[in-house]
Amino acid sequence: MRALTLVAACSALLATAHAADRKPDAVIKTKSIEARVFLDDKVKVDAALAADCLIEGKKWIDKNAAEAAASRKDDPQFFRDGGWDFERKYAVRSVVADRYVSILRNDYMDTHGAHPNSDVNTVLWDKAENKRISIRPFFAETADNGAAMKAMVKAVIASLKIEKKKRDTSETATDEWFKSVEPSLLKIGAVTLAPSTDAGKSSGLTFHYPPYAVGPYAEGEYVAFVPWETLKPYLSAEGTRIFGGARPKGDADEPQ
Repeated sequence: MRALTLVAACSALLATAHAADRKPDAVIKTKSIEARVFLDDKVKVDAALAADCLIEGKKWIDKNAAEAAASRKDDPQFFRDGGWDFERKYAVRSVVADRYVSILRNDYMDTHGAHPNSDVNTVLWDKAENKRISIRPFFAETADNGAAMKAMVKAVIASLKIEKKKRDTSETATDEWFKSVEPSLLKIGAVTLAPSTDAGKSSGLTFHYPPYAVGPYAEGEYVAFVPWETLKPYLSAEGTRIFGGARPKGDADEPQ
């Protein structure tokens, strides 16, 4: 319980600090909610990418503003101490082959429940096509329950078990907690191209899991790393071109 309280307190402090950093790129402030969207400077370098993220971010704050207003109308007693607090941040994690941009999308949400919540998702942007893509072009096949996806799931779970051992949370390294990690592009987890010691390359895939996804809330977020060598038998020509090198020292310890 103490760990749960500490995580909630840290989340609230971080959100407050983030909000004070600089002016948001989109904001809504009413009696029911204050919701903000931030794009980091590396996102803004690409006008098309920035516009795409901002459109999505504005839809997100509009949707939550409507839900907050409805909730305040139905249960005004829960808003006596103020409205909901929401924040979304888009940050570049890597740029590979001067074409593929991996973005982390981090959400913070406080609806006056037992504790604030957070979420993490990703965007993979193709600068050449000015659009979002999946990791599909980097593999010869990505069929649900196919060989490539099964190999990814196996490697993801192995990585998560290592991380749980580091955190002394091995008791939750169980099939029950990993059941949501399925051999499907839509169900394996939010993915980014990891940076590499070789310029312009990616050292593999990192999969990002919010609290509750593969462990209790108190354990926080998890990142699983799958090196490109594990994926080598399944790569397409484009995958073979962009993967190489090793994961930079310290990448696993940096906020992702």
